[in-house]
Amino acid sequence: MQRIIFLCFILLNTITHANPKNPEPENAKKGSISGIVLDALLKQPLPYVNVIVKNNANETITGGITAEDGSFLIEKVEEGNLVVSVQYIGYKTIDKNIAIGKNNYDINLGQIYLEEQAEGLDEVTVIAETSTIQQKVDRKVVTVGKDLTTAGPTASDIMNNIPSVSVDQQTGNISLRGNENVRVMVDGKLSNVPIGQLLKQIPSTSIKQIELITNPSAKYNPEGMSGIINIKLHKNTQIGFNGNVNFGLTKEIFAKFNSSIDMNYRNGKFNFYGNYGNNIGKHDNFGEITREDDNSRQDFKFGNNNKSHLFKAGIDYYVNDKNTLSFFTNQNIFDGKGFGNTLITNPSIIQSQLFGNISDNTSGQYNLIYKHEFDNEDETLEIEADYNNFNQDEIADFDFINFNFPPDYIDNVDTKRNQTTINVDYVNPLNEKTKIEAGLEARLFNTDIAYMSTGQTFSSTGNITPTPSTDFDYKRDIYSAYFTLGKTLEKWSYQIGVRAEQVMVDANALKIFDDNSTEAIPFENNYFQVYPSAFLTYTPSDKNSYQLSFSRRVDRPGLQQVNPIREWSTPRVSSFGNTELQPQFTNSIETNYTRQLKKGSITAGVFYRIIQDNINRFVYIDRTNISAANSILSYDNFDNTTAFGIEFSTNYRPTKWWDLNGSFDLYSQSQRGITEFIDTDDLENATENDISTQNTEVDNVVWNLRVFNNFKATKKLNFSVFAMYRGKEKGIQFTRKPMFMLNTGLRYSFLEENRATFSFNYSDILNTMRFEFEADTPYPALGQFNWESNTWNVTLSYRFGGGKYRAIKRKQRDDNTASGGGGFM
Repeated sequence: MQRIIFLCFILLNTITHANPKNPEPENAKKGSISGIVLDALLKQPLPYVNVIVKNNANETITGGITAEDGSFLIEKVEEGNLVVSVQYIGYKTIDKNIAIGKNNYDINLGQIYLEEQAEGLDEVTVIAETSTIQQKVDRKVVTVGKDLTTAGPTASDIMNNIPSVSVDQQTGNISLRGNENVRVMVDGKLSNVPIGQLLKQIPSTSIKQIELITNPSAKYNPEGMSGIINIKLHKNTQIGFNGNVNFGLTKEIFAKFNSSIDMNYRNGKFNFYGNYGNNIGKHDNFGEITREDDNSRQDFKFGNNNKSHLFKAGIDYYVNDKNTLSFFTNQNIFDGKGFGNTLITNPSIIQSQLFGNISDNTSGQYNLIYKHEFDNEDETLEIEADYNNFNQDEIADFDFINFNFPPDYIDNVDTKRNQTTINVDYVNPLNEKTKIEAGLEARLFNTDIAYMSTGQTFSSTGNITPTPSTDFDYKRDIYSAYFTLGKTLEKWSYQIGVRAEQVMVDANALKIFDDNSTEAIPFENNYFQVYPSAFLTYTPSDKNSYQLSFSRRVDRPGLQQVNPIREWSTPRVSSFGNTELQPQFTNSIETNYTRQLKKGSITAGVFYRIIQDNINRFVYIDRTNISAANSILSYDNFDNTTAFGIEFSTNYRPTKWWDLNGSFDLYSQSQRGITEFIDTDDLENATENDISTQNTEVDNVVWNLRVFNNFKATKKLNFSVFAMYRGKEKGIQFTRKPMFMLNTGLRYSFLEENRATFSFNYSDILNTMRFEFEADTPYPALGQFNWESNTWNVTLSYRFGGGKYRAIKRKQRDDNTASGGGGFM
């Protein structure tokens, strides 16, 4: 904490000295400016409107804000020729020229009427008709229209429709450009809620935009090889009481229900908002693996019965035109029950494992933000404190038939996790063409996992011994500072930046055996790193734009990758983390070209990465019982590797009734790993001397194609067709076969102002979505996994309230809305 206070003092002291106040002349004459601001249509007063006074050099010299009755009075205004600018988001700006002096020191502008403008409507929870894709300097922005929300009821359902993004429908893991080393944020905030669980709790209708920040600047945390996916939610700052309510039902084998309500009340200096969403239902998964070496087959049947509830409440307090306070909290409750059966059939015996799982977790997030605007409203100082906690209790019950395991084997895992983040961010546009940004951040992360088992396991001699209880404590503190400089030079613009971080990792795994003896496995890793970034943009015309960018990033080992406690287990395979895993670093370079067309736009890009200390899977033989030919999955660091890819996306409107969004991406990555295999046909008498090691290197090339069509039948009725092809992917462990999916849907709007919407979606019409694979190591095998992909979904949404739009500029950080009415997390 002393470091945080010291760094904040340095930054604030720098800001203070960067903005000295000019001394006023003792004999300067002062005047005043007054008036009243009204809505041009309603003829009603507009409170909290910015009134800015500028000189002939367009420099802001003073200003004020209107009161509840729309009136304003600005005193002590220097004499001279001035411009009074009346600005209010959602309305057209009005500029009035005045002169103070020559016995005219008190200027009354009378009634000033402001007219609404269309640009402000995107601040209200109104979803665009069709989705669009826009390439910006450091990100690709996908605006989620009603056509895309028809693809499914939750964020998880529509993510596969986004260019370069894929979601594993079984695990919920999300990847960008084929890599799961990606940070997922909601409104610029990380959450302790597991990503797969979180995405299923966010209604698709709550999503405004999805930002794909593939090469983030130094302003962002440098974690995630493939970058950042930021989900921006709708917000509502309308006067009065407003809201949305959604209901959805999805079914193939089991019915799944989801609903949400989104409310907002805005009055005067306060904005209150609250949300609730749930996702309830059963899920079915099944699959098979056939091993060719021993002619055996494993059949899997797993199910889940999950209930999740997500609450959010917040308040924005507009102290005055220069200062804003915002606070919100998220609360999440999850209740999950899993069940399954694994059946192993071979020529000599039939074995099975019955599985039951109960997993309950709760999490909370508490966020406080203070924002100060200087005389130049674009010069800002923001201070933010965010606290996250996560608690989970998990009980897994195993029952083995025809195995040398006890009949009742129970794992108990208690997880407690918390993270505290403190940010200080300063933005100063030095002039119209130059802007600097600087900031400090502290992230304090702590996890404690307690594992206890009532079962037993094999020792290296083949005897059955009690499984030791394990307490794993993992702490990681990160202190960082960043600085960026951006400048525009006619058709060229650039931004350079650097971020410096000091990281301190302290981990300890304490095993407690049945005789009360203990074994400690400590690990420490402290390191300092600098992460530069650079962006260059060339815009020769309104129709053409070129971007070139470079950044250095890091993938710190995730908790799953370092946790020495067994993550999961089947009769043949168990997964463990590696406590001593080191971070991997990635240097990325990327270039993009955007062309504006008469009826749309196209964007094409190329990226290249150099990856140091590559983290990958390590597959080895389970030494506790070699004759059983079981495998252990873990992680390790390998030699440097490279990756490259190309991307192409377009949104095009061939006719007034047909909108087309398409994307193609191809990426390649060299993967290195270590696998082991038993080099003998006599498995029953195999020893460690029969285990051979194989260094594996795989050059993997994958391509994906997505096409989304929206057809407008009438003003109220739309149809959509979506097709996706995911090419074959070769990995160290196995090769995944191609996947194909075809979806269709419709949307109908009705009632006054189209306040109500009915949607129907039919996913995977041809029932072709399945995870099929083939493997050579450690054993030759074929297999596939299936889930409920051939589903139909109906959704009904209704928007209520609708007071006159009166938005005030909200707190922004990293160009992401940190809080606001509407949305989750």
